[in-house]
Amino acid sequence: MTNLSFPNEFIWGTASSSYQIEGAWNEDGKGPSIWDTFTHIPGRITNNETGDVAIDHYHRWKEDIQLMADLGLKAYRFSTSWPRIFPEGRGKVNLKGVDFYDRLIDELLRKKIEPFLCLYHWDLPQTMQDQGGWPVREIAYYFGDYARLMSEKYSDRVKNWITHNEPFVTAGAGYFLGEHAPGIKEPLAAIKAIHHLLLSHGLATQAIQSASRQPVNVGVVLNLSPIHPATNGKKDIEAARRFDIIQNRAFLDPLLLGTSPIAEMKLLNRLVGSVIKPGDLELINRLDFLGVNYYSRTVIKHDPKFPIFATSQVHPIGNEYSGMWEIYPEGLNEILVNIWENYSHRMKSPQTLPMMMVTENGIPVPDGFDFDGKIRDVRRIRYLEQHIFQVYKAIQKGVPVKGYFVWSLMDNFEWAQGYEKRFGLVYVDFKTQKRTIKESGFWFADVVKDNGLITHFE
Repeated sequence: MTNLSFPNEFIWGTASSSYQIEGAWNEDGKGPSIWDTFTHIPGRITNNETGDVAIDHYHRWKEDIQLMADLGLKAYRFSTSWPRIFPEGRGKVNLKGVDFYDRLIDELLRKKIEPFLCLYHWDLPQTMQDQGGWPVREIAYYFGDYARLMSEKYSDRVKNWITHNEPFVTAGAGYFLGEHAPGIKEPLAAIKAIHHLLLSHGLATQAIQSASRQPVNVGVVLNLSPIHPATNGKKDIEAARRFDIIQNRAFLDPLLLGTSPIAEMKLLNRLVGSVIKPGDLELINRLDFLGVNYYSRTVIKHDPKFPIFATSQVHPIGNEYSGMWEIYPEGLNEILVNIWENYSHRMKSPQTLPMMMVTENGIPVPDGFDFDGKIRDVRRIRYLEQHIFQVYKAIQKGVPVKGYFVWSLMDNFEWAQGYEKRFGLVYVDFKTQKRTIKESGFWFADVVKDNGLITHFE
């Protein structure tokens, strides 16, 4: 067994998102989001479930923060609901929504938990979608206005800001595959959405910093994955390269280098090249920290049936799987090291590479109570141990990883999967809303307390 200690001031936390936990979907002046609309369409969500109530965090926030304090967490990454602040997406401010996050932030600070505020975790105001959504350039400017107001209201207490969570999923699942809200299947709309999401990051960063009442860090959260070819064949290798561009480099290059890899893909460049206006990439190229969400690797094969990219994902046989993905811990180390090695020397100076944090990492497993009332989620503990070990290895190689956030604090509404998939360190009875800390929660509390872990991995 090996005792692994992390650097002093390493940040340990958990993460959540507004639509997945808050509920109160039409209370206190909140406007509808695209997820409110999407989940009410029959057949879109497993068991036709919705986030109308979710886990009722809007009313139980104080109890939930106490759970974080009981676990000794140092930080909490949460998102604010754009339509709870601006019911119409812009214009009149809903003061009851502002007050809710005021109380939340104050209570976190009272419990000595650092707030990491994410402005957008997929719940676009429906009024913004009615105007075309993220494929429309103007939405990026409205997002900048939203960011400015939030900075004016909360930057006296919030030092760490996140503009977007997983813009690849926003664009890909929402506008390409149609599996997430708003449920659109238009490949070119998805490509435009990618750029406008990035543009909105730049505009929001500018707005947050200009309106801030203290020095702040502004970052973005990307779901990144090492892309492996299914075989050593030339077509599969080329397919993996194309998919790496659209999942990883389409976001990392503009944010870290101020360039866009779309130019490498002749068809895409011809179809959507005009979406990038002069000055856009300079505006996007600003980042104080990079959040990395990691769950698994992606294995790709050539598939001419798939539009534009001619790729499809395969699921290798032999490795363990969770309820949703292959379990591949080594991929977290691989992606962290790849960012460090592939980008630091290409920037203006190595010192400009922003600090990195693992802002989501977790696993859905079928949890249940044992005879004594405990929830022994040993697979989750093993998964977290394996992945924290990979973070440790990256730090030993010199990668500037400053924090690790488990997804998620509590079981919640898991988007198109409804309530079937449980990720939480805390079990939630969705009928009674009773919270019960799982064994993984107690295990992670020890990791936080010790600033490290004892492991047999090498």
